[in-house]
Amino acid sequence: MLPRVLRGVRPVRCRRGRRAVSLGLPTLWGAVAVTYKLACPLAQQDGMEARIVSSAVFFAVGTGLVLHVRRALVRELRQAREVAGAAQNVLLRPLPPCVEGLALAAGRLSASRGASVGGDLYEVVATDHGVRIVMGDVRGHGLPAIGTVAALLGSFRDAAHDEPELPLVLRRLERALDRHLRERSRTEHLTGGGTAADAPPAEDFVTVLLLEISAEGEIAALNCGHPWPHLLSGHARPLTDADPLPPLGLFPLPAELPVLHCGMLLPGEALVLHTDGMEDERNAAGTFFPLQAALTEAAGGRPVSPQALVRAVYARLTRHAGRLPSDDAALLVVRNDRVRVPVRPAESGRHARTLS
Repeated sequence: MLPRVLRGVRPVRCRRGRRAVSLGLPTLWGAVAVTYKLACPLAQQDGMEARIVSSAVFFAVGTGLVLHVRRALVRELRQAREVAGAAQNVLLRPLPPCVEGLALAAGRLSASRGASVGGDLYEVVATDHGVRIVMGDVRGHGLPAIGTVAALLGSFRDAAHDEPELPLVLRRLERALDRHLRERSRTEHLTGGGTAADAPPAEDFVTVLLLEISAEGEIAALNCGHPWPHLLSGHARPLTDADPLPPLGLFPLPAELPVLHCGMLLPGEALVLHTDGMEDERNAAGTFFPLQAALTEAAGGRPVSPQALVRAVYARLTRHAGRLPSDDAALLVVRNDRVRVPVRPAESGRHARTLS
């Protein structure tokens, strides 16, 4: 194995070689054209045959230059996409297929062409307190919202493990958003020639849904202005119709944050979390996308495959809109694949059903 100091020598030489070729080929094509014009006797003649040959030579030179430039641009674009894709996957990393007996699948569509990450965020983390899930939607969409997404996801990934209660996780997210907006405001103010002391906090807000699924399948939730998920159990229906809190950033969180207990996620059942870009998308006639009907149809009254459900819903959304979505649209499916959910003696109805 080469010493560490020498490991980067070959890549550097390769890059220099490619750069030399990139600069040398256009120079070579130009030298061919100049040499022909100055040294070839045919180029000095005014006859029709000489003009045809000269035109063919310069056409070949021009075509070669155009093709060379095109190849260079395509190569640079491919490299830029690879770097952007790697950065986006670090920010909104792909979910594992299963976490603590819960099958997962997620999808996202960005309203910014060429970007796979915008203003939507989601994450699923297995902790000592249960499986914790966040889904959020930053005001606006596309690349400008990525900084806020990064701040919130970084805070959630730490708080989900550190905090024993969901309200404490939500307060950590609120503080992270406040710090991010203040830092962004100071940066923008300094860029505009002002001072950091004069910078007012930037105004922005984020809808956030926090879920916690215990080992027994109990669902606990805190919702700040986000659409409620749908429960798939033969058909799709909203998990609850409770009023959410205001979005983060509009007002300070209240002193008391009561956690909403939403029943059980039984084996074979699934939760579908989404951002409002799914429901707010209109077609050419101005009709909103029927998300609940699309989920029921995709489920087909049978245990759903999370990956197949995501593909089917996005295919229908694309057909409905007929274009790039006007807002970022994210979808997250969580199916309970645990063999058995223990049931408390006092529970009855749908919560009393178990599968062996």
